[in-house]
Amino acid sequence: MAEENEGFIEDDAIVLADSDDSGVDDVDTSNIIPFIMEKYNRADDYRQQDEERWLRAYRNYRGLYGSDVQFTEAEKSRVFIKVTKTKTLAAYGQIVDVLFAGQKFPLTVDPTELPDGVVADVNFDPKEPEQLKQSGLDEVVNPYGYRGDGKELPAGATARTLAESLGPLGDKLKDIDGVREGVGKTPTAITFSPAMVAAKMMQKKIHDQLEESSASKHLRSTAFEMALFGTGVMKGPFAVDKEYPNWGEDGEYSPTMKTIPQVSHVSVWNFYPDPDANNMDEAQFVIERHKMSRTQLRGLKRRPHFRPSVIDEAVQLGENYSNESWEADLSDYAPEHGVERYEVLEYWGMCDTDMLMEQGVDIPSELQDVDELQANIWICNGKLLRMVLNPFKPARIPYMAAPYELNPYSFFGVGIAENMDDTQTLMNGFMRMAVDNAVLSGNLLIEVDETNLVPGQDLSVYPGKVFRRQGGAPGQAIFGTKFPNVAAENLQLFDKARVLADESTGFPSFAHGQTGVSGVGRTASGISMLMGAAQGGIKNVIKNVDDYLLRPLGEGLFRFNMQFDFDPNIKGDLEVKARGTESLMANEVRSQRLMQFMQISSNQALAPFAKFQYIIREIAKSLDLDPDKVTNNMDEAAIQAELMKGFQQQQPPEGQAPAGANPADPTGAGGGTIGTGQVPVPQEQGFSGNEQGAVEQSQGSGEQPPAMGTVQ
Repeated sequence: MAEENEGFIEDDAIVLADSDDSGVDDVDTSNIIPFIMEKYNRADDYRQQDEERWLRAYRNYRGLYGSDVQFTEAEKSRVFIKVTKTKTLAAYGQIVDVLFAGQKFPLTVDPTELPDGVVADVNFDPKEPEQLKQSGLDEVVNPYGYRGDGKELPAGATARTLAESLGPLGDKLKDIDGVREGVGKTPTAITFSPAMVAAKMMQKKIHDQLEESSASKHLRSTAFEMALFGTGVMKGPFAVDKEYPNWGEDGEYSPTMKTIPQVSHVSVWNFYPDPDANNMDEAQFVIERHKMSRTQLRGLKRRPHFRPSVIDEAVQLGENYSNESWEADLSDYAPEHGVERYEVLEYWGMCDTDMLMEQGVDIPSELQDVDELQANIWICNGKLLRMVLNPFKPARIPYMAAPYELNPYSFFGVGIAENMDDTQTLMNGFMRMAVDNAVLSGNLLIEVDETNLVPGQDLSVYPGKVFRRQGGAPGQAIFGTKFPNVAAENLQLFDKARVLADESTGFPSFAHGQTGVSGVGRTASGISMLMGAAQGGIKNVIKNVDDYLLRPLGEGLFRFNMQFDFDPNIKGDLEVKARGTESLMANEVRSQRLMQFMQISSNQALAPFAKFQYIIREIAKSLDLDPDKVTNNMDEAAIQAELMKGFQQQQPPEGQAPAGANPADPTGAGGGTIGTGQVPVPQEQGFSGNEQGAVEQSQGSGEQPPAMGTVQ
């Protein structure tokens, strides 16, 4: 897998910019720095209300009270019921389960409906089937395949896989005059699809790249922030140099450096989009805020088109990182001391072409007449670290922002914590009241008549305390008062608030392990119905992940490979599809529908029209199983069928006793079976309580009347 990526990207192809850093260090940046800072400050101001929402969500998740919560002297309890955390993790878990149900990213690459520039199908139809037999082939119909036999190329198929599937005809295919475009019309036709081969190879390439960049880890982090804050952000693909360990025969370590596409998670706290946009398609720019150490900042000098001398100047100016207002609330510890931190801003977006040319960016002649171009700009300490044109064709901002719940009037979405903010406050209040009341009612209130006591005594009460009374003082000096317990009423209100939390989030309590379900939920079918209804809300979330995250990510990798990968076998008129919603459907009803179709197609009249291999593989997928591991291909199925046939021939027919057994043996010692009888009822023959006439009749006929309690 690593070898496939070796050397497939060239620096000159990645970035359309000046390649010599030495001549651009003294470029006047008086215009570009204020341009970036104005964009950043405007985006920062726009985010203020969103940051307040995120802080409340974080506190509710952690079980922390903010400074805006004021407690009275009568309120002793500070309990915080972290239901927000439970429901956030439940939503996060469902998203991850759906996305990784098939142990891989739910991304597929398929040919377009009518592939352009690629032959869709090629086939060879022999004039006579006997010609194939005469050519030395064993069978006419197998193993080469024909349209409708269900033998589709698996994921990861290559040209070699195709040649192997064609068998002896793989080497002769070019020399046969009968090879032509189109689908074969007979079962003896050999058919393959170059567009499908390219699609499967491209799909394998994308999945390998995602695996190599640990994309699943970054996707899980993105899904968590989606559920908690309402928006998850990913970045990529972008080219990075990755080191692969390599040791020579003498033990010498000589690593191999390869340039690969990388994807990563970007925290929503460090993401500053265009305030005038409601989604990434409308965004004119995006700024990512980096917090870097001195070592990390100097490490940028090893990346392409960064200006080493300018980076050194930025380092010499000293740290410039200042904590935002929200960072102190997110940290449980005091900020580190003695470690330099630098604020680096990464800008992706539109810039005036004239401004780019003034800063020394090499603009191709065909683009110099364009008013605006997309650029990538890095700044730190008022220094321009990097400024290049957007390397992607077509130009795109390499960020994906997926909302948990879409807010059509804002860029940022709504998460679980915000939806149940009010109910979380109610649950905390009712529980604190219940706890305070339970403490108050669980102890006696002491009332003391001081006129009956010797003056100057300590009035504190504890076990074994002795009070001295005044001599001759009438009446009781110390009284105990019981405070009424109303905690039950508060707990009832707490349960009502929990129900409201279930409704506001779309995650009922039984979906994340809450017991005490009543009514229809006490049966297996009932709980299945309730779980199906509970998944209705998550469908919209998964659809958002498909539309705003997975599909743009897959298209980005597809375009990256089309632009920078020089392997012609993976290129074609293809399209990327996100299958997250389909994965959810598979877990719900897809397996049931497939089983119903399989039962229908078992009819002998309909069986020839059904692709049973495809059906079996899809059933395995719907059960979260790897179809390549649990199903056989056509050849393996034929071998398995022969084995099963031989096994069945060795078994005795159904209903036949094994050899040597006596089926009439009532004791069962000889291997026979003992049947169970039925107790006779009144007026039935054999019932001992029938009329005497029936008994006499049976005796007259020579039959022995049945004994009481016998079984016929």
